[in-house]
Amino acid sequence: MQPVGPTSQDSANDLSVTVGKSVVLDLARPITRIVVGLGDFAEATAVSPTQVLVNGKAAGETTLILWDTGGGRQFFNVTVRPSTFASHDQLETVRRQLRAELPGQDLSVTTEGGNVYLRGTVNDLNSSSRAALIAGTAGKVVNLLSVKVPPAERQILLKVRFASVDRSKEKDLGLNLFSTGFGNTIGTESTGQFQPPSVAPSVSASGTTSTLTVTNQLNLFAFYPGLNLGATIEALEQKGLVESLAEPNILAQNGKQASFLSGGEYPFPMVQGAGVGGSGAVTIAFKEFGIRLNFIPTITPRGTIRLQVAPEVSALDFADAVTIAGFTEPAISVRRVKTEVELADRQSFAIGGLLDNTESDTFLKIPFLGDIPVLGKFFQSMKRTKNNAELIVIVTPEIVDPVPSGTDIALPKYPQGFLPPNSNTPMHTPDTASAEQKPAPDTIPVEQLIESMKPETPLSDSGSGGYGSSGGMGTSGGSSQQ
Repeated sequence: MQPVGPTSQDSANDLSVTVGKSVVLDLARPITRIVVGLGDFAEATAVSPTQVLVNGKAAGETTLILWDTGGGRQFFNVTVRPSTFASHDQLETVRRQLRAELPGQDLSVTTEGGNVYLRGTVNDLNSSSRAALIAGTAGKVVNLLSVKVPPAERQILLKVRFASVDRSKEKDLGLNLFSTGFGNTIGTESTGQFQPPSVAPSVSASGTTSTLTVTNQLNLFAFYPGLNLGATIEALEQKGLVESLAEPNILAQNGKQASFLSGGEYPFPMVQGAGVGGSGAVTIAFKEFGIRLNFIPTITPRGTIRLQVAPEVSALDFADAVTIAGFTEPAISVRRVKTEVELADRQSFAIGGLLDNTESDTFLKIPFLGDIPVLGKFFQSMKRTKNNAELIVIVTPEIVDPVPSGTDIALPKYPQGFLPPNSNTPMHTPDTASAEQKPAPDTIPVEQLIESMKPETPLSDSGSGGYGSSGGMGTSGGSSQQ
């Protein structure tokens, strides 16, 4: 450093030193005193009458004042810079870890002003997150990485099979006796389970007769005019079988929800705005029924498919309908399953097996008469009903790819042909080869890829008709094949 000349006035100079290093000041006049403002940042020592050694102790700023033999003073604004050895060593550690954890990927790390700048191109978002995590050990990370554009997500086709069998068996046996004048007696005998015919006397010019009225459907009817005695016998055995099979198929993207509805909506009235002593307006709302399927597929790192699935089968039940204000409202019989399973590609699971067995016996008899051996059977009635219902729900996920361009697509076969077209020129979308199409980029910034992966705004399902909604009748919903 150049010697500092004498002066009769105070002067200020800038002096810079690094932590752990020293600077020597050469002076023109011998010095008599040395003062350092804050000794925590720097220290000064006279090594000769005209030389001062300044050592940096800690990063910061302080003041150095020197007095010479002529009475003059020298002021120095001392700036102690941090040592770059530790930061370079830490940065080299980060680079070494990045090379070890993400081999073959183009990454560079620089530091400035306490920030760590991460640049380069990585293979995927997971590599970007790991690189930022490693670089964060050296300071605040500014992520300027680009990532390779990932391939399209795989599609999952879910095949669901609803297999339902309902069986019923009913046996009725009973006997009703009636008299139109046997023993000068008019009347009927019945256990009450099966409605007997009604007998009423009637008076005419020819005398007193009786009128027999049969209102119940009969299996067997017998009447003996000579005795004026008859009987109605209820002896019937019924067997019923109902089989149904539904196989809805629906396609969804990995991690995205899909829904399917094949059925309809039935209208039901709702009274609104009814006050005390007044009548409200009647509006029509709609409730969905049919075959519904909601599911979310997710491909796991193991290559399996995790499914959140909720299949449902519902139907109108007029047997349990209610009548309100002249409107007959059917009930809805529902069979629903909601679960989460994990399967490999094209594996199947029976996620629901519903079995319902019911049996009811009704036995009625007339007291005392029904206990008479042999003859007591004429004063007894019996009804036995058995029901058996089975429902099995089987799901099969399958990872599929789109149909290649130019391949014929399977369509249903129509028994009747459509009307001929009005134009000889077929209507079609122009081929993409004729349009100028930009190639897809190889890499994009990380934040742009993350933004593109955010879920879209859900579609408004205006056709769904839960309670409180209104709209037109629907027969099917969802974009799938069945």
